[in-house]
Amino acid sequence: MSQIHTVAVVVGSLRKDSYNRKVAHALAELAPSSLSLKIVEIGDLALYDEDVEAAGAPQPWQRFREQIRDSDAVLFVTPEYNRSVPGALKNAIDVGSRPYGQSAWSGKPAAVVSVSPGAIGGFGANHAVRQSLVFLDMPCMQMPEAYIGGAANLFDEAGKLNDKTRPFLQGFIDKFAAWIKLNRGV
Repeated sequence: MSQIHTVAVVVGSLRKDSYNRKVAHALAELAPSSLSLKIVEIGDLALYDEDVEAAGAPQPWQRFREQIRDSDAVLFVTPEYNRSVPGALKNAIDVGSRPYGQSAWSGKPAAVVSVSPGAIGGFGANHAVRQSLVFLDMPCMQMPEAYIGGAANLFDEAGKLNDKTRPFLQGFIDKFAAWIKLNRGV
């Protein structure tokens, strides 16, 4: 039996019914049995402040860091705000990377999916996350790239993923499983 890799899914949108959260759930359903995807919530993380850290990291920061450390890999699923990442996602990246020298992210294989109602599918946000991953020492899957536009048309009224998008997401999550295996050495 092959090892099951745990994947922390960090959704950049805080909306309960966001397109990004729906895509994250769809990827979890499509994931091969070698992966276990779990959304790690970021909405309760206070803005990172080194003075607060020095006085004792708040419990939500500790919980978040622990969930990231306990995972084998990380999948970022994010919308695009003003050609970049939402503030909540950037804050989560910062919280996980501190205190300096104790990053919870280090060495974890990663992938990025950006989902947007617009035509270019969150290209700017996708690359902004990738830029941070370089510094965080996270090997990021290069292909297939996942910029998903037209988000309002991805799901039907019952919340079912459309047949046009399903094969792409299936290919993406299958490649990510192989990427994790390659980079985790198991």
